Amino acid sequence: MKLLQNVIHKLAIGTGLRHLRVGLACLAVVMLAAGYNWRAARNLGTQEAMDTAQVARNLAEGKGYTTQFIRPFSLYLVKQRSEAKFGRVPLGENADYSQIKGRHPDLANPPVYPGVLAALMKVLPFEWVIGPPKFFWSNDGRFLRYKPDFLIGFFNEFLFFAVIGLTFLLARRLFDPGVAWLSGILLLGCEWLWRFSVSGLSTMLLLVIFMGLVWCLVFIEREAREPRWGLRGLLLLAAAAGLLVGLGALTRYAFGWMIVPVTGFFILFAGPRKAMLCLVAVAVFALVLSPWVYRNYRICGAPFGTATFAIVEATGMFPEHKLARALEPNFNRLEMRVGTFTHKLLNNSRQILQDDLPRLGGSWLTPLFLAGLLLVFRNPAIRRLRYFLMMTLAMLIVVQALGRTQLSEDSPEFNSENLLVLLQALARGIESTSGNPG
Repeated sequence: MKLLQNVIHKLAIGTGLRHLRVGLACLAVVMLAAGYNWRAARNLGTQEAMDTAQVARNLAEGKGYTTQFIRPFSLYLVKQRSEAKFGRVPLGENADYSQIKGRHPDLANPPVYPGVLAALMKVLPFEWVIGPPKFFWSNDGRFLRYKPDFLIGFFNEFLFFAVIGLTFLLARRLFDPGVAWLSGILLLGCEWLWRFSVSGLSTMLLLVIFMGLVWCLVFIEREAREPRWGLRGLLLLAAAAGLLVGLGALTRYAFGWMIVPVTGFFILFAGPRKAMLCLVAVAVFALVLSPWVYRNYRICGAPFGTATFAIVEATGMFPEHKLARALEPNFNRLEMRVGTFTHKLLNNSRQILQDDLPRLGGSWLTPLFLAGLLLVFRNPAIRRLRYFLMMTLAMLIVVQALGRTQLSEDSPEFNSENLLVLLQALARGIESTSGNPG
């Protein structure tokens, strides 16, 4: 009887009530994930996701960083580089300068996400051959879900939950538990992020890296105001920020531009050692990126492979997929002028401001997000993080506009060129504080 009374007491007013709430919250999340995967999970539905997955499979099977997705423009780049190194061979000799007869090197995808998927394929039971109908994978004896695609989506859902956890902890640190819980609930209820998680794209991994970067900046800002760890701690945090930006760039090349708002944040808020911190962050960023840039330059003469030329795609010079399908592209045309890129920037920026930005906060929540940017916060850490968010938003709009290609037209919402989605977590946090200027 006494044991029963102690249990009831703990559940009513003791620590057991908190554990019960946490347990119920975890159960609700598990049930939500199970229900979503049962009803809404689909196989990989975009060209980019399938391309990344096949590169990862080649890696896992020991075929190197090669691709079976042959782009004529990639053949052109490899051929040009090979001819520059070894010279042209006489007509009729059997020289495979384009490397199409063997394993063609992949020049479209940065290496981190395919590498992570390749490691996943080594650990989990990926079954490539579709066998007899089985429960969950089939419906009434008909094929329904492809197991490798589902496992990739499930892994990205795990990363999605990690993003929610990082956002929850950040909001609790900067605000209070109420704001933290509301931020987590808003993220968990964001159907847009759920769909990104099962799309097979690298977005969730990039979101985890971005939230890690935000945590580094929060620690650096606090250390500049209230020194605790000394110069060594500041340098380690700056190096970590540069490392994360480098890893992000090797996950999605456009993320490399994040080094600009990061150094801007250091200049404004990192205190008297801001120059040293900027140098450390940029040096580590360059150190992380350099080996892969060298690899691409050695193979094709372009530092970022085919992505180097994204700025000229979807312009009057190379509309739609014309550049990717070109064996002999002409880069000397008169249309290659500053006006071409200005036109692309203005047109795509208008579309981003009209369509993509309103979805950043989640349709009707966008006014709360924009209002939160205008709030005057009492906490200096929040004010300074808001400035970083505004710098990042401006930078991502420009980079997304200039880097937009036909891939965004083929899959308007869920594509690797959507960079504004990275601000979803911080946007949810700001929406949660619209009535509570911490």
